[in-house]
Amino acid sequence: MPTADELKQMAAWLADTDIGLLELRTPGGNIRLSRGPASGEIVQLADDMPDDEAATPLALASAPGVGVFLHAHPLHDKPVVRKGGRVKAGQALGLLRIGPLLVPVTAPAAGQVTGVREETGAAVGYGSALFELRVD
Repeated sequence: MPTADELKQMAAWLADTDIGLLELRTPGGNIRLSRGPASGEIVQLADDMPDDEAATPLALASAPGVGVFLHAHPLHDKPVVRKGGRVKAGQALGLLRIGPLLVPVTAPAAGQVTGVREETGAAVGYGSALFELRVD
């Protein structure tokens, strides 16, 4: 496991990126660094979590291109998926508006939506993390 100084260095590196979640799995345990309200703030370490939560893998659904994130279809008020909702691998979670096109943001694995990382109307880049999933 990393030392406290190594964890501080990793948090500093994380603060200099646009990465929202960094999870390291080692034979000695798991470490999860997540950016909080203050850039680079360590929110939670996997070793501090209950065993069942630390063992549950997380997945991020990312933007398939550059565009504007939409949580709901422009002709509907209801979001494509809500936080806490269960999804299948490949299921649409939201939409990305690229010019006149609407491209689905899909789930990388089956699981439960635990968070939405961007607001509707946010300009996002390729690979931007948009949804957090707790994998089944």
